[in-house]
Amino acid sequence: MHTQITHPESGLNEMVESPTRHESWRMFDRIARRYDLLNRLLSFGRDVAWRKQVTEFLPEGDRLQLLDLATGTTDLLISVCHGSGRIENATGLDMAEKMLRVGQKKIVRERLNDKSSLVRSDAQSLPFTDNSFNAITIAFGIRNIPDVPKALREMTRVLKPDGRAIILEFSLPKNRLMKRLYLFYFRHILPRVGSLISGDAYAYRYLNQTVESFPYGQEFCSMMEEGGMKIVGLKELTFGVASIYTGEKPATKLFGSGKRD
Repeated sequence: MHTQITHPESGLNEMVESPTRHESWRMFDRIARRYDLLNRLLSFGRDVAWRKQVTEFLPEGDRLQLLDLATGTTDLLISVCHGSGRIENATGLDMAEKMLRVGQKKIVRERLNDKSSLVRSDAQSLPFTDNSFNAITIAFGIRNIPDVPKALREMTRVLKPDGRAIILEFSLPKNRLMKRLYLFYFRHILPRVGSLISGDAYAYRYLNQTVESFPYGQEFCSMMEEGGMKIVGLKELTFGVASIYTGEKPATKLFGSGKRD
């Protein structure tokens, strides 16, 4: 299946393949052992710097309760906990069990197991009560969720009033030349290298397809607002190949009617 998308920043129309996101966690389980290595190689190490910047957007206050969605091998959870001394408790959530096993070993190695826990569950139906977390983070995972609006509503539900969602995700550069170079890399180089190292050709074709078909910039900000959040900021990283979106749950109840899907 192919979808036509229009990027408001560039005005370009593109036909891109629409990948299936249902049970994508099974794919991540297949590449769990090589996932971290491939992230470093394929992003030229920039993914480490991008994750560190997430810490800068944490809400004010001490003893923060953190939820990291699509936590995978826990790179972001570890980065935020090391980058801020204000995290009292961190919970990582993912559906990919093998990724979580890798992540648990890293948490123990980084001596964060005393304040971190991992949960295997679905971001579309979070197993937490309302108003539980000061901050919710997610890196390169929101585009893999089948029902993104539902996941955004769930994030708003479990955030405390004035709590903040910080979403790090791939995007496309505004500059046309940079965009063409980036798409060439994503379409032709990244899938080949990823397939060679991981042994899973589909996984890295899926990566470039989801990046191209997923909304970004102001379009994604609008989705966050529809999910009940008040947009705080949008920061483009490395010529726009990634972006950090921040949204807050309003202190006054503007979100929903208390009903859940």
